[in-house]
Amino acid sequence: MYRREPGVPLRCSSAALPNNLSVLRAAGQPLSRIGTVHGPGLSLLTAHGPGFSHRQLQAKEGGTALSTSLLTQAAWCVLPSRVLLVLTSQRGIQMYESDGSIMVYWHALDVAESSPAQGVFARGISEAGGRFICVGTSSGSVLVFDIPPRGTNITVSEVLEQHRDAITDIAAELGQAPDGAGDVVTADDAGALCVWRAGEEFALLGKIPALGCSCSSVKLWNGLVAAGYGNGQIRLYEAATGTLRAQVNAHARWICALDLAPQTGQLLSGAEDSFVHVWKISRSPDTDDIELEHCHAECVTDTQVCGARFCDPEGDSFAVTGYDLSEIFRYRRA
Repeated sequence: MYRREPGVPLRCSSAALPNNLSVLRAAGQPLSRIGTVHGPGLSLLTAHGPGFSHRQLQAKEGGTALSTSLLTQAAWCVLPSRVLLVLTSQRGIQMYESDGSIMVYWHALDVAESSPAQGVFARGISEAGGRFICVGTSSGSVLVFDIPPRGTNITVSEVLEQHRDAITDIAAELGQAPDGAGDVVTADDAGALCVWRAGEEFALLGKIPALGCSCSSVKLWNGLVAAGYGNGQIRLYEAATGTLRAQVNAHARWICALDLAPQTGQLLSGAEDSFVHVWKISRSPDTDDIELEHCHAECVTDTQVCGARFCDPEGDSFAVTGYDLSEIFRYRRA
C-alpha cells in the first residue's frame, strides 16, 4: 500500500523519546519542515524543491545562554493567525517563529520547588481553541498560553490541575467534534486521560481512568480519542462520555507515536517493536459502531521507532524516525 521513498539524512540521530517527530505542512502544499530532537538540540529540516536543507537549532533558554538541559519534545503549533515552533526541556518552554529564527517567548519551570529525586521537565504540546497553546509538565499541570496574533506578549492564561502524574501528550480536535464533545485531550504517565473544552476558561468535561500503564500518545478526531499505551494497545474512546468503543493489541512493545490524517480518519502508530502500522477509523452509519481496520504494516528493521507522522492531511504519505537512526524514512502510498 505504501512504498519507501528516499530518506532525509540527519546530522544527529533522534533521541529515544516518545513523539519525537514533528512535521509542518504549508497550506495546500507538500511537507514544508521536519523536526526531531537529540540532546540539547533540534534537527530542523526545511524543504527546498526535492531536497531538504539542514539546520541544527541549539535552543536558548532565557534568551541568551546556550541550553545545557535536554530537550524533551518539539512541535509546530498552527494557529489561525500564526505558526510557532515550541520546544520543551528540563528547564522550561521556548517558542520560536516557525523557521526557528527568532525566539519570541521563554517560560522557566520552577526547578527550586521540586525534590531532588523528582525530575522536572515539560512535555506534551498542542494548539487549542484557535488562540491557545497547551504544554504539559512533569508535575501533572497543563499550562495554557494565550497567543496574540503577532508579537511577544504571550501570557499564561490558566493552569489546568487535574492530573497527578507527569503529562505525556496533549492533542486537539482534528475533525469536527460532535455537540457535547471536548476539543482537547491530555494524557499522563499513569494512563489517565482528561477531556477539555477550550475557551476563555477551559472546562473539564470528563476523565478516563488509568489502566495501569502509561499512555504515551493521544489524538482526537471527530469526537473520538485515540490513545496508545505502553502495553502496545490502541484504545478508542468517545470524547463526550469516556466510553471505550474499540481496542486492539496493535504492537508487541511500547507505542511511542500516534498520528491521525484528519481528512480520511487514518491512524498511524509506531512502537519500540520496530513496526509502523496504518489503520482506518470509521463509524457505521447504521449501528454507530466504531471500526478500526488494519491497512498497512511497515517494519523499520532493528529500529526502536520513536516518531511517526503523516505528511499530508489525507494520509497519503508518512515519515518515521527512530533511536540511533541516521535518517528520517519516508513512505508514500503506491
